Amino acid sequence: MQIGIVGKPNCGKSTFFKALTLADVLIANYPFATIKPNMGFGHVKVDCADTFFNVKCNPRFGFCINHKRFVPVEVIDVAGLVPGAYEGKGMGNQFLDDLRQADALVHVVDCSGGTNEKGEPIAPGSYDPANDIKFLEFEIDMWYLGILKKGWEKFARTVQQEHGNIVKALAKQLSALHVTEDLVEGAIKKLGLNVEVPASWTEEQMVKLASEFRGATKKMIIAANKIDVPVAKQNLERLKKEFPNHVIIGCSAESELALKEAAKHNLIKYIPGENNFEIIGNPSDSQKNALDFIKKNILDVFGSTGVQQIMNAAVFELLRYIAIFPGGINNLKDSEGRTLPDCFLLPENSTALDFAFKIHTDLGNNFIRAIDVKTKRTVGKEHLLKNLDVVEIITSK
Repeated sequence: MQIGIVGKPNCGKSTFFKALTLADVLIANYPFATIKPNMGFGHVKVDCADTFFNVKCNPRFGFCINHKRFVPVEVIDVAGLVPGAYEGKGMGNQFLDDLRQADALVHVVDCSGGTNEKGEPIAPGSYDPANDIKFLEFEIDMWYLGILKKGWEKFARTVQQEHGNIVKALAKQLSALHVTEDLVEGAIKKLGLNVEVPASWTEEQMVKLASEFRGATKKMIIAANKIDVPVAKQNLERLKKEFPNHVIIGCSAESELALKEAAKHNLIKYIPGENNFEIIGNPSDSQKNALDFIKKNILDVFGSTGVQQIMNAAVFELLRYIAIFPGGINNLKDSEGRTLPDCFLLPENSTALDFAFKIHTDLGNNFIRAIDVKTKRTVGKEHLLKNLDVVEIITSK
């Protein structure tokens, strides 16, 4: 799974990425600070299974604080997008190509309206952030359309003349964008397109088809950033009303980054996504003032910085993944003595057999049965897993 961080230049995109990953990236107050994509790992936060068994876990990957398990997820921060990107403007072509593998997108928007459509700084409140939501979806739709229409006339005529299957042909052509046959078939039915004569499809129908594909393969959440700027709060409420079908969460990437850096330097204890922190070190006066500002203006007002909530919403609400722990009914430790060392993220409706293959091909190939460790119930390969299940795989070897 890969989450793409997208947005126009100078909206706080790289700050959001660094707040997620603590990766060393360039954060600059000018367009196109990000040229090559930054890669890193953010984390989703789940209740750790160790509380159920009254033990303390030892994660191999990610970490656990106060029984909150943080499971790593790959994140990519790409070059800023400007209007006309699909035509190659700005870093457009590179930006879009870098997004091919992303399963979901976090669109970072300057909710304060303090940057114009090109990402240039202006007075807060003088630009409507709703424009950014519309233009980014349009740009990606147009990118999909360009790929869809590449050699379309010849492609459509060939399918007609050879009485081919347009559904299979389109899925093959768009496979790099994770477009499946089921998705193509569903979109064609929804739009009422004539599968016998694809060459007759109009430009408007093609645009709608591209939009359907984009919506299904690049699910998007809006990170309404810079929520600490006074005008941003009313903009956030307006955006939620204007885009009722979008998941929109207010955030302050700068505040999250400051809290994580302070925790990293042992100045505070902080669990990402929480509404408080504890000072344990000796921050300077300026650091105390900054922490006090974050507490009063962000955490007390909004309940969190929003960054962790956005990451969780992308994985668990948009992509509808579940978190599953491997474990044994008689032993929760691995061969090196680590307790509940792993936590895997799987798509919803995953079965016990899917989980076996996720851990290792040999476990899937030699699968006999599984055990729900919490209930001690034996289940078969078709058993559907639930979020936060602990599962033991029994094999023939």
